[in-house]
Amino acid sequence: MWDDTRQLNLAAGGLALIALLLFAWGGLAWLARQPVFALREVVVTTPPTRVSPAHVEAVIRDEFSGTLFTLDLVRARTALSRVPWVRSVALRRQAPARLEVAIEEHVPLARWNESGLVNSEGEVFVADYDGELPQFDAPDGRSAEVTARYREWSDLLAPLALVVQQVALSARGAWHLRVAGGASPLAIELGRDDPSQRLARFVAAYKGTVGALARAGTRIDRVDLRYRNGFAARVPGLPELPARKTTG
Repeated sequence: MWDDTRQLNLAAGGLALIALLLFAWGGLAWLARQPVFALREVVVTTPPTRVSPAHVEAVIRDEFSGTLFTLDLVRARTALSRVPWVRSVALRRQAPARLEVAIEEHVPLARWNESGLVNSEGEVFVADYDGELPQFDAPDGRSAEVTARYREWSDLLAPLALVVQQVALSARGAWHLRVAGGASPLAIELGRDDPSQRLARFVAAYKGTVGALARAGTRIDRVDLRYRNGFAARVPGLPELPARKTTG
């Protein structure tokens, strides 16, 4: 190799290129730490609705340090994501010393089990909220499925002016609804098998059955759709008679 001028030239050129890159990297690192790029302005571009501005300001003050180019964006984004009601955070650098923060907030859709909330994307989060929301009860990890069912069944019941107040999914996969809008709250047992089809049959028969009874002054507080060819309705105070149901 030492007698090969061409290879020696290539090796020398390679070493020179590496040295140049290291020098440039060092220069950029030095430049990034200069006071001219010190972070002077952090602007939240999305006015918060539910997120506490004071909480966001405290996180920015405590976690955002360094210059525009040395700021750890992953750490900063993670810190802001822990603030209640924050769903996601986008950070944008603007030289020489400005950082823009865009915060997407959770939009509450329902309450989840004992203490959580579900957002409009079917994601579970934890925050304080005192407004009226439907209740979702289900095993962990099923929030997206429950959200999809809630939207589907709300649309199905809307022509009857019935509003879903609760969707429950048992550990065994059985569905239960509680709806309002009629003469009184109504519990609906859907079971495990074909719940949407069962509910559609109930909606089709509602006006001539439960609706007609309600118009006549008879209150129904529960319907059981787990029957092969129909459903059972319970009048409060009357004893229930045993009947054969499907297994779902």
